[in-house]
Amino acid sequence: MDVHSKEQRSKNMRAIKSKDTKDEVRLAKALWHKGYRYRKNDKAVFGKPDLTFKKKKLAVFVDSEFFHGKDWETEKERIGTNKDFWHKKIERNMERDKLVNEFLNNNGWIILRFWSKEVKKNLDDCINQIEEILLQK
Repeated sequence: MDVHSKEQRSKNMRAIKSKDTKDEVRLAKALWHKGYRYRKNDKAVFGKPDLTFKKKKLAVFVDSEFFHGKDWETEKERIGTNKDFWHKKIERNMERDKLVNEFLNNNGWIILRFWSKEVKKNLDDCINQIEEILLQK
């Protein structure tokens, strides 16, 4: 059973952004302040990564735990309403993430995927992982 009314839940879900989320912006700004330049949601790169560094062929994604199925086998049972819709949607997102990773890997790209909470709690670690790749010859 949902703790919100149908109207309130609908309003909440409509407000969720697909790009420029707080955590994406936080990571992007931190990298920008360190002097790194990137493209955001570049349509020319398959999967439209949140950040792309084309010269190094690095694609960075910041994934929402809910929409990208973190700990899916245990978390899917927590969905209380409209289960069929959400299960299909999230499983399709997970499939798409695998396809994007496979395509980019096969084309010489390095892929980094961070969970939103990882960026929120360990921003410096995320930046260090990105820098490690960008500073390689």
